[in-house]
Formats: sequence, C-alpha cells, structure tokens
Amino acid sequence: MAKVMKLLIVDDDAATRSLYADALRAVNFDVEEGKDGLEGLEVASRVIPDIIISGIIMPRMDGFGFVEGLKKNVATARIPVIFISHLGREEDEKRAQEIGVKAFLVRDMTTPNAMIERINDILTSKEYILGIDPFNFDAAKFAADFGINPDFVCPEEKSGGRVVLKLRQHDGDAKRFDAELTCM
Repeated sequence: MAKVMKLLIVDDDAATRSLYADALRAVNFDVEEGKDGLEGLEVASRVIPDIIISGIIMPRMDGFGFVEGLKKNVATARIPVIFISHLGREEDEKRAQEIGVKAFLVRDMTTPNAMIERINDILTSKEYILGIDPFNFDAAKFAADFGINPDFVCPEEKSGGRVVLKLRQHDGDAKRFDAELTCM
C-alpha cells in the first residue's frame, strides 16, 4: 500500500483553499488547511506535511514570513513549498526563489490538475544538497574560479549561511544532474 502524502494549504482565501483541497483529496492526498502564515506554522509543526501550498498576501503573517518561519524549525525546514499567487508579480517570484520556494504559480493560470502535476514532479524529483569542504581536493580552485568566498561562507545579504551545491537528477538519468550553487 502506497504512503498517503500529507499536504498543507495555507491561504486566507477560502475559495482557493477549497478548490485545491478538494482536487487533492480526490487523488488521495491527506490535506490540512490554514488561513494565514501563523496558523500554517502551527499546523505544519503538528502534522509535518510532505509538501505545502501557500498564498503570499495574508493577514497576520504573509507567505514570505511563513516560509522563513518554517526554515527556523528543524522539523519543517526542508518541506517543499509552492507559492500560489493571485498577482504573479515578478518581484514576488524573485524573492520566492531566493528563500527556496520550489514553485511559483499564478492561481488563475493553474488548474487543479496542473497543481497536482507540479506537486507530483516536486515529490518525485531527486534533489540533494551537498556541503563543500573548503580543504578538500579542488575546493580552493573552485572557489577562485567562481568568485566564491574560499571558506564557502555566503555574503551577509544572502543569509550569511554556507555555500552549498544543490543537485537535481536530470530527467530520471541516475548519472546526470543539474547543479546550482546556493546559500543555506
């Protein structure tokens, strides 16, 4: 028997929550709901969902604050988040990418079936985050060639964390990956 995937939808718009929740329950997701970021943090900490769909503009705590709150809790820090935007603003999409949101979708352009496909893509993709040891092999040369701090420390404006290598399996090929340097 396949594991039932837990999903959390956080949005102040009841119609949006209902639209996606009903479609996801129909394909056997265990769906929880939250009305804003604060309620979403409480629910996420309690149920530890496999994936989260969140709105951006909400009362009490917006989607950005919600994702930042998730990242502060070890139990919820790695849960993939999809933003569903009513506005589709480019600056929101850029900021979402910077904080690690997995997908940025525009509500009026995303059918429930398209949402289900995107969720399945995220849940089945193979992604790895690897730390870089500044004293191993070609680490110093790599840092110099790409203009990275030789200690692999991120600039303060990028979180002040560590530079890591994010690998995503390329089209199901076990030996090919897309790579990205990012800060965590």
